[in-house]
Amino acid sequence: MPLDPPGATRAARLARLLVVTLLGFASGLPLALTGQAMQAWLSLAGLDLATIGFLSLVGLPYTFKFLWAPLMDRFELPWLGRRRGWLVLTQLALALTLFILAAIDPVLQIRGFALLALAVAFVAASQDVVIDAYRTDLLPAAERGLGSSLNVLGYRLAMILSGGVALIWTDPAQAAAGLPGWTWPEVYRLMAALMLGAALLSATALPRLAHAEQPSSVARNDLIGFVAVLVAVAVGVMLTDSWGQAIARWLLSPWQGAPLFAKWADLLALMLGMAITLPLAAWAARRAKFETLLGGLRNYFSQSGAWAFLAFIVLYKLGDAFAGSLLTPFLLKAMAFAPAEVGVVNKLFGLWLTIGGALLGGALMLRLGLWRSLLLFGLLQMASNVGFWWLAVNGKGLMPGLVLPAFDWGWLRLAQPTPVDGGLLMVIAFENLSGGMGTAAFVACLMSLTSQRYTATQYALLSAFASVGRVWVGPLAGVLAEAVGWPVFFIISTVAAVPALLMLMHLRRALQALEVDTRAALVDD
Repeated sequence: MPLDPPGATRAARLARLLVVTLLGFASGLPLALTGQAMQAWLSLAGLDLATIGFLSLVGLPYTFKFLWAPLMDRFELPWLGRRRGWLVLTQLALALTLFILAAIDPVLQIRGFALLALAVAFVAASQDVVIDAYRTDLLPAAERGLGSSLNVLGYRLAMILSGGVALIWTDPAQAAAGLPGWTWPEVYRLMAALMLGAALLSATALPRLAHAEQPSSVARNDLIGFVAVLVAVAVGVMLTDSWGQAIARWLLSPWQGAPLFAKWADLLALMLGMAITLPLAAWAARRAKFETLLGGLRNYFSQSGAWAFLAFIVLYKLGDAFAGSLLTPFLLKAMAFAPAEVGVVNKLFGLWLTIGGALLGGALMLRLGLWRSLLLFGLLQMASNVGFWWLAVNGKGLMPGLVLPAFDWGWLRLAQPTPVDGGLLMVIAFENLSGGMGTAAFVACLMSLTSQRYTATQYALLSAFASVGRVWVGPLAGVLAEAVGWPVFFIISTVAAVPALLMLMHLRRALQALEVDTRAALVDD
């Protein structure tokens, strides 16, 4: 809880809500910089689709952040107090890594670029862990609903800047029209400066949290356990690097001459590596008595249906993630839309529609409840993938569009009137509205599954598994898109949404029980 002075007023509550909005912005800014903005940079630099797909793996830290989240529960950094020390450290590290990444040429130094992008994602995932925990500790129960909405608002506004406005800034048409166009390195340096500003704000203006009792685990064991897990992961990576590719090529040798054989072998080697590394890391955590991690996991898996819920969490956004994993290369390269057009429709209009969809989803959930909302919004998410199939089959120009006039707002300029395709606008609008509604219900589900005792560790675990689809489908998506073409790819992405809907039928009673428990807790409050 925050350290409010005696007789805290309404201004203190407004200050807390402003803080979570700003923290949402800081959380959302790096995501596109290792996701769709990075894909746009690589696409315009001329990298092939399969390579761009594999580079989506730089988001892997988002799926493993639960491994180091316990350390942020267990230890406090000096001077700045609970949570704030970790927050400032991660934001300073983000500023530094983004600044260095801006100096790397992705065409000439692709390996170094990938490693630095991985470092950005690692620090950004760590910042998310701290922000989630800080927001939970800062807001009283009565403010958490509105606080979560404002956090999403800040998050989406940051993505509009780093994923939408950045595309307009870097559109070659800007320079052709004589306006000062931006390069991608300049965009990344600006984002680094914004993260530096966020660190200064966190150090000086964020409310200090009350001291909380630390977990009862032995600090030495937790540190040794974390190091043991890192060593296990390093061993798994080395084994994969040494033997994985050879084993994958041997297993696929009957198809040696097939198109994209090397890419399929890379994908199989990656899967073999994970099959080795994850069990090895789990064994290391148990042997080293990484108790804060193990205690949080035991607490979660002690509840009924824990494994089924975990599978559902991975699957619910899978079809959505499949379609969106290479959306920017699809629109820029396959459909030949202009970068400014993609930036305006997919990033600006689209993200505002996502915010509207999240608000609409939250309102509908009051009437529908958790289970029916998940089912309805999941069906809408699946239907939105059909829209991309339609776009891939019919191309652009089939529906009347509009022309966005040139403008100059100082911080944002559009060099010339930009036509916006009607089909693109329709498909993106439906996809973002349905995705926003699905996200609202999905986050409510994650919150319902989290134990208050292990909030940081368990929320990091569940949100990490929720990002599995977004991160892991990238390599497969890139290979598939090249192998089968975009129309078939979007059919596959639609079918990928079906397993989660089937699991919803299986989990109906369990989800309705969670809904009853949540309502009971609210009544008790």
